[in-house]
Amino acid sequence: MPGEESVLQRGLEAFAELGYDRASARELARRLGVSHNFINDRYGSKAAFWRAVMDHALGPQLAGLPEVDPGTDDADRLRQVVTEFYRAAADTPLIGRILVDESSRDTERLDYLYERHIVPTMRLMTSSIERLVASGRMAPVPMDVLFFAVIPPVAGMVEGPLARRLGRPEPTSSQQLTDTAEALASLVVNGLLATGAPRGR
Repeated sequence: MPGEESVLQRGLEAFAELGYDRASARELARRLGVSHNFINDRYGSKAAFWRAVMDHALGPQLAGLPEVDPGTDDADRLRQVVTEFYRAAADTPLIGRILVDESSRDTERLDYLYERHIVPTMRLMTSSIERLVASGRMAPVPMDVLFFAVIPPVAGMVEGPLARRLGRPEPTSSQQLTDTAEALASLVVNGLLATGAPRGR
């Protein structure tokens, strides 16, 4: 019987490759190397197993994002949070595939991701953004526009085959991934701080 860590990792791989609907209980059991009733016995349902997989994969990312330091300039704080988000995404590219897939579907799974993981991540940036807007260093931007300005560029960290075709070398070290995350975060945050940014709706 595989251990819990292995079960959740294999579940992540299955959901990322197949999507939720195509990942039948029978196919999941086959990939996990367990009996057909294992998921229901251990987790209660496929939906509950999916939530356990997401919490296992995304929980450490949220926990690893930097705590608020009152002495840090808000622009630097925003850049730091976005950099760490991109860096974490590079370590777990399978999550990006699931998020892209689930974001296009109006389901209870999206509600779960939004409430449990997306809102807490955005909350880390909200105070800094509000102060940057109030001080005139950043134009007011609706939350949906802000989200799609920050989150989709994570593809630059997880779409390795395309990045290599665009000239990126194979990552040879953790520092190289960090450097890429920092460059991408600076590009995004500098764009948000540009004086010509759109002023919202």
